[in-house]
Amino acid sequence: MNVTIAAAQYPITEHKSLSDWRVHTEGWVSRAVQQQAEILVFPEYGSMELVSLFSEEIRQDIRRQVREMDALKADFCQTFADLAHQYKVVIVAPSFPELVGQELYNRAYVFSPKGLIGYQDKFFMTRFENEEWGIASAPKYLSLFEADWGSFGIQICYDSEFSISSQLLCSLGASVIIAPSCTETIRGATRVHVGCRARALENQCYTVVSQTVGNALWSPAVDVNYGFAAFYTTPDKGMPEEGIIATHTPQAEEWLVQTLDVSKIQEVRTDGHVFNFKDHKQLHMGFMEDQVKIRRYTL
Repeated sequence: MNVTIAAAQYPITEHKSLSDWRVHTEGWVSRAVQQQAEILVFPEYGSMELVSLFSEEIRQDIRRQVREMDALKADFCQTFADLAHQYKVVIVAPSFPELVGQELYNRAYVFSPKGLIGYQDKFFMTRFENEEWGIASAPKYLSLFEADWGSFGIQICYDSEFSISSQLLCSLGASVIIAPSCTETIRGATRVHVGCRARALENQCYTVVSQTVGNALWSPAVDVNYGFAAFYTTPDKGMPEEGIIATHTPQAEEWLVQTLDVSKIQEVRTDGHVFNFKDHKQLHMGFMEDQVKIRRYTL
């Protein structure tokens, strides 16, 4: 079974109105669909461009702006639900600072032609999220998104640098791990890409990276961005020798689109040159104090 995925190298863009943002977003979706993409992956915190709709006072207050985003959540979700329905695609929307009670979580919503399907929250916070924004580590629920071609899980940015969640998702059947990311520097972007290559090796799976790019000097929160999209896999039988399927030119504002043969994942897991996935599952893995629970969603 094949699936075609588009990973965005996405700029944080200033907008004059909500309708301008909707037109901008539809343009991105339309361009991916023109390339026959079935799943569209936007990066972590791409939603923060909506802060450009706020007053200058809110723009300059990092902690306040992520909470004020709650007022735009319904419009944000409706826009992506409408686009997924209109274009008959699955969209991993840019992650959104979700206000739950008094806690803020970094949440990636997933939409299909049926509407809002589910979401994945981020487990591990970077220092900036924790110390500057006040974003909290979310309750330990992992989401598995299941379709006719197979299933995928999401590991938001820093989460992709730890093996536990990807291993659990792949043990439940995921053949693709999607990593939306937002980083400022080459070092930060590299950490995510190294993590995703490691997850692809350990689990003999595909990993897909989408990152923010370019400068948004109007925003003190996401003013500088460096990144590039990429598709990785295990360097095994029938796969690219270095495990690199495709990467795009860093900082270009563009989609990277690839068609993945999911049947190859099962082949290398059962008859690969090595058994990274099977042997990795022998390791005792778990959070010291937290029990991870699983949600399953049908696309």
